[in-house]
Amino acid sequence: MKKTLAIFAHPYFEYSTTNIELIKAYETSDLLTFKDLYEEYPDFHIATFKERKRIREYERLVFHFPLIWFGLPPLLRLWIDEVFDMSWKAEDENDHPLMNKDAIIIVTIGAKEEHYQKNGLYKTTIEELMRPLALCLEVTGIEVKEIIAVYESDDLQEEQLKTICHKITKTLETS
Repeated sequence: MKKTLAIFAHPYFEYSTTNIELIKAYETSDLLTFKDLYEEYPDFHIATFKERKRIREYERLVFHFPLIWFGLPPLLRLWIDEVFDMSWKAEDENDHPLMNKDAIIIVTIGAKEEHYQKNGLYKTTIEELMRPLALCLEVTGIEVKEIIAVYESDDLQEEQLKTICHKITKTLETS
């Protein structure tokens, strides 16, 4: 497993039984550091230089969050805007701290998968909704390895949660 930083952003984490269970998948490795943005930055004042320094230590980033109004939680959006500032990248195009890393996106969705199809209720897919995040990562040299979409996240049964946790663990170990 690569040395991994899991960046978790859920504004109502304490009410999300699914995410409480899913983050247990991160406990399986000493090479993974879990970071809850809403716990660390409740005032939305991000320590940009500290975050940039921290990122240098990792080979992989995991972005784990709920879909909120078809996009990212506000604090995660702000974190990306401030930490991935393009001037930081421009310092040295060939040797900036984000180059040669990879990422996994884990997004929990309250709705059914059938709603997120071209002909579904929302007329779009999760992959399309994640495209702005994937683009932010790609232009900074980070390769998105996988997007794991967890549909009907408010209604999952214990066995379904175990299956998803296993998938997350396997992805972290093999990608």
